[in-house]
Amino acid sequence: MKQKNYNFIIGGSITCFMVLLILVGFFYTPYDPEKMDSSLKFADVSLKHIMGCDNFGRDMFSRILKGCGTTLFVATGTVLIGALMGILIGAFTGYYGGLLDEVLMRVIDALFAFPSILLALVFIAVLGSGKNNVILALGIAFIPSFARIVRSEFIRCKNMDYVMLAKISGASDLRIMFVHILPNTMTVLLSSIMIGFNNAVLAEAGMSYLGIGAQPPEPSLGLMLSESQTYLFSEPGMVLFPGLMIILLVLGFALLAEGLKTRNTGK
Repeated sequence: MKQKNYNFIIGGSITCFMVLLILVGFFYTPYDPEKMDSSLKFADVSLKHIMGCDNFGRDMFSRILKGCGTTLFVATGTVLIGALMGILIGAFTGYYGGLLDEVLMRVIDALFAFPSILLALVFIAVLGSGKNNVILALGIAFIPSFARIVRSEFIRCKNMDYVMLAKISGASDLRIMFVHILPNTMTVLLSSIMIGFNNAVLAEAGMSYLGIGAQPPEPSLGLMLSESQTYLFSEPGMVLFPGLMIILLVLGFALLAEGLKTRNTGK
């Protein structure tokens, strides 16, 4: 009897819940998340404000909804850039090998020697702060990890029988790479993408916390943590709620990645 993949089930459920929450926030928030009201400063949790209000009298629940959306938007942009460029580099180097592989992979190895966050901070220093620049910087920093994974999968697959048959039938190299080989790497790649989302959420939260990501008054989970650190003991809810959202996002993607890995290995 096949054992249930609880990591996949729990991770998928948490991720779906968070995505649903973000979609709700995209179309509706109870209050304007950027509107300040001094009369509601540090308002307690109530039926009107289910997470209370912050030090500027802004509704915390509305800011959480928008903040989750901002964080996931940055994470999605980061993974798209990293995965698309990484797939292209990994596919060509893994399939063709030779001088192309030697040159590109030495560059990738040099970039991979630096931690992704440190590498992203270097790009931010050049590009400047802001949400869009963070997406670009993190996306570039994530390219090496995706490139190495895809390259190893292409090296593993390129001499398999179905690839040989495709070559004999006259299929072009591009068709063999992206129609025959790439779909057979998707189980490993999807797990890597979930890990990428996990890392991107943490990276965005960290950069916004430092003030180089999303800029006020735009809500972001990391920025909300930064704004609330002064009130850690007097108003713990201001730290608790955005921190909990980050934990749920990271936990969901981590369990989903582990679940996909388990499905792939069959263990």
